[in-house]
Amino acid sequence: MGYIPKLYLETTIFNFYFVEKESKKQQDTLKLFDAIVNEKYQVFTSEYVYNEISKDSLLKYRKMKKLIDKHVRNILTFDRRVLNLAEKYVKNGIIPEKYITDARHIATASVNDLDFVISFNMGHIVKLKTIIGTGFANLHYGYRQIGLCTPAEVIEYDQV
Repeated sequence: MGYIPKLYLETTIFNFYFVEKESKKQQDTLKLFDAIVNEKYQVFTSEYVYNEISKDSLLKYRKMKKLIDKHVRNILTFDRRVLNLAEKYVKNGIIPEKYITDARHIATASVNDLDFVISFNMGHIVKLKTIIGTGFANLHYGYRQIGLCTPAEVIEYDQV
């Protein structure tokens, strides 16, 4: 078996798994989890995701936590390098300070040498400005560029 891509699942992925109204985003999320079950990816998330889902209703929190516990064996913890890189994204105007957690998701994946951040956050993560900005910042600060994409994009990448 060849290289298995390393994916960081951001909070929105766990949210869309449980969207009540069936949508393309939910279908793509379910396909991603099917691929995860079939071990096509190494999957990671972080304590930042746990912090974000803890703000949801108790019922929704429990569902998402159960999903994470079932499918994600690699939970990344808080790290000074992550905080520093995320602050650099903000300082360089790549991500607004108000959305520092979005910067921390990307920095977590970057510092831990993952391949992709998978997200439906089109406002601050899967956005051309962020893709280009974090790519240049990562190279400048000694990390490699990583992919910022939706589940559909990574599944299509895997099928090439």
